[in-house]
Parts: sequence; C-alpha cells; structure tokens
Amino acid sequence: MKDHLSALPDDYRFQEYALQSVLGQGGFGITYRAWDANLDKAVAIKEYLPIDLAVRHGDCEVRPRSSEWAEDYEWGMQKFLEEARTLARFEHPNIVTVLRLFAANGTAYIVMPFQEGESLAGLLKRGEKFDETRLLATMLPLLDGLEAVHALGVLHRDIKPDNIFIRRNG
Repeated sequence: MKDHLSALPDDYRFQEYALQSVLGQGGFGITYRAWDANLDKAVAIKEYLPIDLAVRHGDCEVRPRSSEWAEDYEWGMQKFLEEARTLARFEHPNIVTVLRLFAANGTAYIVMPFQEGESLAGLLKRGEKFDETRLLATMLPLLDGLEAVHALGVLHRDIKPDNIFIRRNG
C-alpha cells in the first residue's frame, strides 16, 4: 500500500478490519480492500483524507494541514458522514450499501461490501466498446438507481464515469 504515500501502513488493523490493498485514491480520500474478521468476508473501506486540506501524521493520524484548514477539514468530514448516512437509507441493487460508519485516526471511515469490477472510466480508458445492447444494459440500471435516489428527495451531484462502477457480472 505504500505505493500510495498517503495510505495507511501495509497490514494495518483497526477494529475488526485488516487492510489488504488500496483500491483507489482521489481528492477526498482513499478506498481500501479489507478483510472483516467478524463477517469473514472482504469489504471496501473509504477513508476521508482530502489531500488539499489534510495530511497523515505519523503512520495513522489524519490532521488538517494547518490550523487555517481545520474548519474546512471538519466541515468536509461532516459532509462525508452525511453522505454515508444518506447512502445507508437506500436498499437498492444499483446503489452502494453502507455496512458501517465509524471514526478513528482523526478521520472517518465508510465500510461497504467489496465488489469485483471496474469503473466505467477504467473500462473506457482500456478501449472497451459499448454497442447499443451493452449501453442499455449499463445505463438502465444506473437510471433505476437514480430514480430511487430522486424518489427520496436526494440529488446526486457527481455522476461521471469515475463514479459508475460496473460489477464483473455486468
């Protein structure tokens, strides 16, 4: 995991989770593949670590880059927690499930089921082609999920290929 300089150390353990690898890293955090010892299965854990506002201090602790950024960091963490609580309201096959939400290391974590697959952005970068049949098979479930989100009065403000995950089963 240390290929990702901001990631937690290799084989890091907290609570019932043992981190195994970094799945992805973006501007607001890092997503890890982990093993849940209680459930005896793989999970994905998203860590709030906005690279513009915070740094990892030592091996684990996340802190704002300076006191100047502390308020923005806390505001962002509250939004991260709200997003997790919003996601937890949904039980839909095309919306990620939140298994757990917790705070540790000066930041917050969202635990989700681990899914085999790849982002739409990754597929497109690899040159995958989408004929009409495959495009409909991809977009109709996406639109079904969005319909469920909108039915509860929630707006998704970040629909893009990076945020559309295609499971191995399509």
